[in-house]
Amino acid sequence: MSTLPVSYEDVVEALPRVRSVLKPTSLYEWSGLSDLLGCSYFAKHENHQPVGAFKIRGGINLVSTLSDAERAAGILGCSTGNHGQSLAYAARRFGVDCTIVVPVGNNPGKGAAIKRLGARLIEHGRDFDEARAYVESELVQTGLRYVHSANEPKLIAGVGSMAIEIFDDLPDPDVILVPIGLGSGAASTCIVAKHLRPETKVIGIQAEGAPAVALSWKSGQIGQDYPCNTWAEGIATRVPAEMTLNIMHELLDDVILVSDDELRQAVYWLLEHTHNLAEGAGAATLAAAWRERSRFTGKKVVGVLSGGNLDLNQLPGILEHGR
Repeated sequence: MSTLPVSYEDVVEALPRVRSVLKPTSLYEWSGLSDLLGCSYFAKHENHQPVGAFKIRGGINLVSTLSDAERAAGILGCSTGNHGQSLAYAARRFGVDCTIVVPVGNNPGKGAAIKRLGARLIEHGRDFDEARAYVESELVQTGLRYVHSANEPKLIAGVGSMAIEIFDDLPDPDVILVPIGLGSGAASTCIVAKHLRPETKVIGIQAEGAPAVALSWKSGQIGQDYPCNTWAEGIATRVPAEMTLNIMHELLDDVILVSDDELRQAVYWLLEHTHNLAEGAGAATLAAAWRERSRFTGKKVVGVLSGGNLDLNQLPGILEHGR
């Protein structure tokens, strides 16, 4: 028996809760990207979720299973945007008060979306980890149910519904590429893939300027306060999360680091070839497929397009770089 905090059976149990709210997202092979990369490249379009990102799956599963006392107290989260939108969306659907803390100067579109969904928004700290430290030291004592963006079995199980959908549409992928912020997507995809098709390789993607999880995964130990310098806020974390890192230690096959310019180029290519606007984290998988294209030649490669909530202030520079 596995000692992991989340099992494949937990993901299967979460699936009807997620499906009661969300339709499966599309998995498309885009011929332009396949030709560019020299492989069969399939994009899993989590950017088509109601909040524009995959995190909504975990929010729905977790909030739908809160106790009566937790619902009455309300929930609290820390986010650079997509986890916050996930919790705000689920809280509105299930009638729960929601407070989200984001870093100062965070992606303004994500902040506005969180407020539109009815959550209270607080700005604190220079980055995600300073905001998280504020939440955990100052706000958890208020009695709200704190929902960590990774150390939550129900959240991970809900996100795992994404991987089940991938295998429903493509039973035999050779590789699944998943961006890593704190790892709920990569960890849950590993759980599903190792159950359904162990030979499928699951590879996580981080930015070169924010390699905390990659370095901790390679060393076998959770490091603290790594550098964090990337424009892609969805993967901009300095401190790994224990639960997801432990799962990835056991099940993840590899981690690839990509540069900020490679992320910009990947956003451009996704817009050019698929007419989808990706945020930096969402484009990380395509960036990795390009960087390691000789490794993936001729293979069936799935890239999780985890989110489309790009800060539009970044778009002019991306277009210029892509051209």
